[in-house]
Amino acid sequence: MDKLNQYRNIIKEFLLEQTKGNSLYEEIETEIIFDEDRDRYLLIDLGWDQTKRYYNCVFHLEIRNSKIWIQRNQTDLLITENLITQGVPKEDIILGMQPVYARQYTGFGVD
Repeated sequence: MDKLNQYRNIIKEFLLEQTKGNSLYEEIETEIIFDEDRDRYLLIDLGWDQTKRYYNCVFHLEIRNSKIWIQRNQTDLLITENLITQGVPKEDIILGMQPVYARQYTGFGVD
């Protein structure tokens, strides 16, 4: 399997695993969005909490230039550790939520 398809599968499996047994309230759904044409992958929670609209992007990952970009992680989970365990080299993981100038100090890719 080539690297791009391997990374796609790793991300999809990770997001699918996060939906198992997770529900904030009965009225709030967890949705996964896989856009393989643009290599964007999101997990969102949306719905209603009584009279209040609820929308939250929990995870947002992308593949750019053969590297996995973590754009958002609203949990305590260490996505990076999961990716490394799955065989993704640290230099292929970009912490997009970190400012460009700080990425060189993270121990991950800088792209």
